[in-house]
Amino acid sequence: MSTSRTEAFSDGVFAIAATLLVLELKVPQVEPGGLADALLDNWPSYATYVVSFLTIGIIWVNHHAVMERIRKVDRPLLFMNLVFLMAVAVLPFPTALLADYLQAGHDELLAAAVYGGSMTLMGVTFGRIWAYAVLSGDLLHEGVDPARARRSLWFFAAGNPLYVLAIGASLLSATLALAIYALLALFYLFDVLPPLKQGDMEEGARET
Repeated sequence: MSTSRTEAFSDGVFAIAATLLVLELKVPQVEPGGLADALLDNWPSYATYVVSFLTIGIIWVNHHAVMERIRKVDRPLLFMNLVFLMAVAVLPFPTALLADYLQAGHDELLAAAVYGGSMTLMGVTFGRIWAYAVLSGDLLHEGVDPARARRSLWFFAAGNPLYVLAIGASLLSATLALAIYALLALFYLFDVLPPLKQGDMEEGARET
């Protein structure tokens, strides 16, 4: 089975999850002259929105890069991708939770831990997709260097303990944890996947 339908469905979930994030940015209702203070007080909503949107966006780019290197999907990979998308789709909830409790003066550490758990689930399930494709032996395009593909698994795995570390940091400071999650999003900006030969790209385009 080609990857085209998998990518189309995945793109839809990414788009909806990213769009739902903005619904938590509420317009403050204040007395005359109080708008500036109200906007400043609402900084947790803006901060969590930016971190979550960037995370979803970066993982969308990486998901596209992974699917480019996979020539076909099988049934187990479809279910792995479905679990991954479940983690993506739920992200607006912990984002809203952390935004509401970051400055509430209570339960902010638990909210940050829940947010971190969601991020960790998304990272682990995404890494599992690439690991399964690399180790399967027959799902990758022939032009993908198997040795380089296996080496890239270390990069995918490196983020998982960092997310766990961020959950630990959330027990000390919810704001510190949010900053770590932002840095982790930037960590995944780097492209470590093995290059795809031009011939494989053209073949993938024809299959699509």
